[in-house]
Amino acid sequence: MTASPGDGPFTPDGDTDLDQAIHAVEHQLSLLWRRGRAVSLRLSREVHPDLDPSAYGLLTILRQHGAIRLTELASLIGVGKPTVSRQVAFLISLDLVTKDADPQDGRAWLLRLTGHGEATMARVQDARRAIFRQRLGEWDAGELDALAENLGKLNTLYERDGL
Repeated sequence: MTASPGDGPFTPDGDTDLDQAIHAVEHQLSLLWRRGRAVSLRLSREVHPDLDPSAYGLLTILRQHGAIRLTELASLIGVGKPTVSRQVAFLISLDLVTKDADPQDGRAWLLRLTGHGEATMARVQDARRAIFRQRLGEWDAGELDALAENLGKLNTLYERDGL
């Protein structure tokens, strides 16, 4: 029986250079993902001790996109409206997000960061950038550009598949 990546040490079936390279990338991305989640958890706690990292993600999207509808926000993160609605209600209770009537459709609401939410996210995202600068400060600009380009290629593949 062949081991799978979730069963422990994994040896690719074909044992080709490509298989080994893919396994190495998968391993490194898994480590990076776990570490990224740990950083997100820490940063979300800096916003509020009870804030879930996924709600932190909502704040990040609102900061990037400005005022958007709940349905658009749910679509951007790929979860259902009820889940986002619960998180948004919590963010509103913390005075991080507000909802205003959509001027183009009086039945809809636009979500946006409050002044407090914007200031909080600016502070926390500055701290996140400082972490990146600390971790990547020894790399030269060319290495960082190559990393960004390759990660962009990978993200494009996932986007193409609707992920």
